[in-house]
Amino acid sequence: MKRQLVTLAGGMLGFVLLLGSTYTINETEQAIITQFGQPIGGAVTEPGLHFKLPFIHTVTRFDQRWLPWDGDANQITTRDKKFIWVDTYARWRIADPLLFFQSVRDERGAQSRLDDVIDGETRNAVASYDLIEIVRITNREFEVTEDLIAFASENEEGVRDIEHGRNAITRSILEKASEVTPSFGIELVDVRIKRVNYVEEVRVKVYERMISERQRIAERSRSEGQGRAAEIRGQRERELKSIESEAFRQAEEIRGRSDAEAAGIYASAYQRDADFYRFMKSLETYRTALDEGVTLVIGSDSEFLDFLRRSR
Repeated sequence: MKRQLVTLAGGMLGFVLLLGSTYTINETEQAIITQFGQPIGGAVTEPGLHFKLPFIHTVTRFDQRWLPWDGDANQITTRDKKFIWVDTYARWRIADPLLFFQSVRDERGAQSRLDDVIDGETRNAVASYDLIEIVRITNREFEVTEDLIAFASENEEGVRDIEHGRNAITRSILEKASEVTPSFGIELVDVRIKRVNYVEEVRVKVYERMISERQRIAERSRSEGQGRAAEIRGQRERELKSIESEAFRQAEEIRGRSDAEAAGIYASAYQRDADFYRFMKSLETYRTALDEGVTLVIGSDSEFLDFLRRSR
């Protein structure tokens, strides 16, 4: 029984020693072996199963992929004395794990060093160029707008062509920073300016000027719209008057032709039987003149009552 326990304990101890003496590295990792906090040997970059001394050697792993660096926005003064915030980002990787461990220990330390290096080079580069060089990339033609004209009138340099541009400035930042980062075991592949903005005091004034300019343009557009509306209403009134005048003219022509035709009919009827025509016209006159409540004061020999006297 005691022998079996010893055998079991020895097997478990051997299993533990075996587990402690092996480690694996995947495709996205690289590692160094440290002994009591000090690195020994070179970097382990090949993926797969590897061996070490159990309990004495410690595996420190590092990412082998490209990593992001996102700096804080910094207030910088350009060469033409414009106060702006510049926000940058970069891509980097651990090129020499051993040197990286010896100089910065881990990714947090690397981020801190990159803050110093990239931010410093960004300050130097931005301070060496005018604002328009940092904002523009190419010398493509501007679309001429009222905002652009207002900007050109308020800035002495106007909207001029650039000599370098943002891309050239970021390349210079990358070149200068890349001269420093290899001493930390870091390879820097790209640096970009993510955002450029005025400082708060200047930005408020810019926004106020933009709002004022937009209001001025809106008022002008509104005035032009009102003028155009008045013009359309006037044209509509003229067309309406023209249509009404033409309709009145046509109506009068039709009425005139109708009256002439009616007069012709009356004349023809009168020529056929003058006495009968006079009799019918007299009856019509009696119907309209001798209404209820109407009092006529005329002589008994009046022609108006001629047909009434005949009827006796």
